[in-house]
Amino acid sequence: MPTDVGTSPLTGLPGAGRLAGWCLGVERALAAAVRAGARQEHGFDGALDVCHLGYLRVLSLEADPVRLSRTPSLVTRDPVEGVAVALQLAGTAALTQDGRSTALLPGQLAVIDLRRPFSLEQKERFRQRLFRLPGRVLDVPAARLRTVTGRALGPGEPMAALSAPFLDRLADRAAHIAPDVGDLLAGNVTDLLAALVDAYAERAEGTDVRPDTARDHLLPVVRAYIERHLGDPGLTPESIARAHRISVRYLHRLFEGEETTVGRLIQRRRMEECGKELAGPAPGRTGPAISTVAVRWGFPSPAHFSRVFKTVYGRSPREWRATRTRAAPAAPVGRAT
Repeated sequence: MPTDVGTSPLTGLPGAGRLAGWCLGVERALAAAVRAGARQEHGFDGALDVCHLGYLRVLSLEADPVRLSRTPSLVTRDPVEGVAVALQLAGTAALTQDGRSTALLPGQLAVIDLRRPFSLEQKERFRQRLFRLPGRVLDVPAARLRTVTGRALGPGEPMAALSAPFLDRLADRAAHIAPDVGDLLAGNVTDLLAALVDAYAERAEGTDVRPDTARDHLLPVVRAYIERHLGDPGLTPESIARAHRISVRYLHRLFEGEETTVGRLIQRRRMEECGKELAGPAPGRTGPAISTVAVRWGFPSPAHFSRVFKTVYGRSPREWRATRTRAAPAAPVGRAT
C-alpha cells in the first residue's frame, strides 16, 4: 500500500505528550523540523494521517488550536529541500512567511516554502491538508516562488479554484491509489503547483515589469551560451535553464516567438557546423575523421550522429563528404532527435 499512517488519534498519551507526539508525526511527514505550541498543551487533542504518492506526501490534519513554525535557527540547523501546499478545510489560520501575513480561510490554498522560516497558527480547532514535495522537482525559480508565499489563494484565483477541489479529492482517495498511479499523480500535482505559482507570479510581475523586457535581455544571452557550448554533449534545456537560474518552463517560453524550440536550435547549429567541416578539406589536405567531427560538436555516439545527419541533410556524413564542395550547407530543417 502507498500509505504511511501516522497518529490517528493520540489517545495513548497524556495531554502534553499528545502535542509532542503529534508534532513529531508532522515533522516526520514534512521531513522538516518544526516547532509546535498550543494554548493548552495539557488538553491538546489531534489526529494526523499520512499517505505517500511517489515523492508526494499527503498529510491530513485535525487538531485543537496549535502553532507550527520553522524559526531561522531551525532552518539553519535543519536545512531541507521541500515545498508544501496547505489546503484549509475548517477553522481559520494565520500564515506568515517572507515578510507577509495572511488569514487562511476554509477553501483557500497557501504555498509554504519549507526552506525558509514561516509560522502557521490555527486560531481554532481545524482541519487541513498539507501536500509536501521536493523543491527540486517543482522547477520554479526561488524568486518567483517568493511572490506566492505568505498569501492566501482563494476561489478568485483561477488556478486555485481549479486546484483546491482536485487536491481535496486526491487526499480522500490517496490510501487506495496503487503505487504506479501514485507516481503519475505526484507529477500531476507538481505541474499543477508550478502552474499555480506561474499564474500568480506573472500577474504580480505584470504590474511592475514588462515581460518583454526580461525576454529581450535574456534571449540573446541564452543564444550566446548555446553557441559557446555546442560541443558539450550535456547541453540540454535543463542544463541551460540551470546555468541561467530559470525554470525549463520559462526557457521554453523565451523561444515561443522564435519559430524554433531550444532542442531544435541546438541540433540545427550542431548540424551546420558539422556540415561545414565535412564539406571537404582544401585540396591536398586530409579532413578530420567523421567520428572526430561528431564528438567535437556534441555527438559522442557515431551511430546517433549519422542517423541525425542523414535525417537533416538527406545523405550520410560519408556521402556528404564525397561531394567535396566548399559551399556552405543549406540550413538544416530536420526535427530534434
